[in-house]
Amino acid sequence: MQTLRVNGYDMAYLDVGEGPPLVCVHGTLGDFRTWYSVLGPLSKKRRVISVSLRHFFPEAWNGAGDDYKMAQHVADVTAFIEQIKPAPVDLMGHSRGGHIAFRVAQARPDLLRKLVLAEPGGDLDATLPLPEGTPAHPPLAARTVRSVEMLRAGDIEGALQNFFEGIEGDGSWRRVPAAAKQQLRDNVVTFLGQINEQRKSYTRADALAIRTPTLLIGGGATTGSLSSIWRVLAEHIEGAKTAVIPNAGHWMFEQAPQAFSDVVTEFLAG
Repeated sequence: MQTLRVNGYDMAYLDVGEGPPLVCVHGTLGDFRTWYSVLGPLSKKRRVISVSLRHFFPEAWNGAGDDYKMAQHVADVTAFIEQIKPAPVDLMGHSRGGHIAFRVAQARPDLLRKLVLAEPGGDLDATLPLPEGTPAHPPLAARTVRSVEMLRAGDIEGALQNFFEGIEGDGSWRRVPAAAKQQLRDNVVTFLGQINEQRKSYTRADALAIRTPTLLIGGGATTGSLSSIWRVLAEHIEGAKTAVIPNAGHWMFEQAPQAFSDVVTEFLAG
């Protein structure tokens, strides 16, 4: 593990392999360990840099302060990338990290060569309607509120199960490997920040503004609006490519690491 000073904060990261740099951004309750399953395959041809966002592991955050904001995390990732050479870099984000990566590409396309979004999180506004019959909000929106209530009541395990099963389905929590569960536990306090992170909805104008060559990836088994948001965005990002990882859900890179790595590697090489 190494750290890089960005915006007055020591951002922790892993740096593996050699070649063109690929910066990876985790989602809710993740950290630089999120990408462990694909570090090996991806680093065969690339320098893979996996970051931990502000207030995530290895920091033991207590929930205090007012700097857990989407804008802060976007600014931190931007400042981090500005220090990575050679430039420009490739950027990959998952879920909430996909939202961050999208915003970096929107604001600073000069920093990026290619962009990979694995089921990016967030809401679509009225200019980007979801397919008929899709829930209006991601399943984790209300779940996050409930998880915060459970966390404040001292029910850490319940908070995590409630959140995870809101995405992967009832009963899925018991199938999560011990190491993955521990990573989520290590970051559970970040729920307190996410409840008021001031994340903006995607708009049609936002999507049309993306000029970085983009790949959007979804899990074939993902349900709810998380399975649709990336497809809607892909329809409005010029030249966007798409890929589906069969028999995998939202954490597709853990459930099908080789298939995920193959798709990403092929896109970055093209």
